[in-house]
Amino acid sequence: QCLFAVYVALFYGGAALRNRFEDFNQVLPHGWVAGEPLMNVVVLLHVGFTVLVVAGGLLQLLPAIRRIAPALHRWNGRIYIASAAVLAIGGLAMILVRGSSGGGLKQAGIMINALLILAFAALAWRAARARQFEVHRRWALRLFLAVSGVWFFRIGLMFWIAVNGGPAGFDPATFRGPALDAIGFLQFLLPLALLEAWLRVRERGTPPWQAALAVILFAAIGVTVLGTLVAARVLWLPRL
Repeated sequence: QCLFAVYVALFYGGAALRNRFEDFNQVLPHGWVAGEPLMNVVVLLHVGFTVLVVAGGLLQLLPAIRRIAPALHRWNGRIYIASAAVLAIGGLAMILVRGSSGGGLKQAGIMINALLILAFAALAWRAARARQFEVHRRWALRLFLAVSGVWFFRIGLMFWIAVNGGPAGFDPATFRGPALDAIGFLQFLLPLALLEAWLRVRERGTPPWQAALAVILFAAIGVTVLGTLVAARVLWLPRL
């Protein structure tokens, strides 16, 4: 995720510094449209908050921060929740106004992901305000995974392409097909399902269930590693 954040900062930030905002369209369909200043600002905020959310989310996961600097954890958490909400609202606006690549099912998956981000952010905030810290931790973990959906989509797509030796189940020219529709939902459903399984097995799971979940998680690690390596090589590093 750090590599993804660096890519977003350098690619989009570099385009902005060079006053070449049209370069956004190399990645985002209709990312920059002349004569639409309001939506262009929404896109800029969406890109900027992506970097902020990735960095802030990873910092929140460090136990040492929570233990040694609880005030930093609290303030960073407030910024993270607010940033996640801005990111989700901006994503919804971009899809509703300018659309997105892919078919209707893929766009529906992205919109559901955004709505989950807003719901998890509100629930994590409410639990923290009520000092229900274990409940807050669970909702914050769900929020982190939902916010990471855009990252999961990219590494999931690159894993799918790698194991199939090229595009399969979708048309790379139109970016439409059942494979993309499926990944559009799996980008948040699968990580959230694994989290729920981990929470339950960790609390009251028997050794056979613990062993089974360990195997599944190691397989998920393998998918993550391969997908990240391919995404870095194909999507991110060539544009830096």
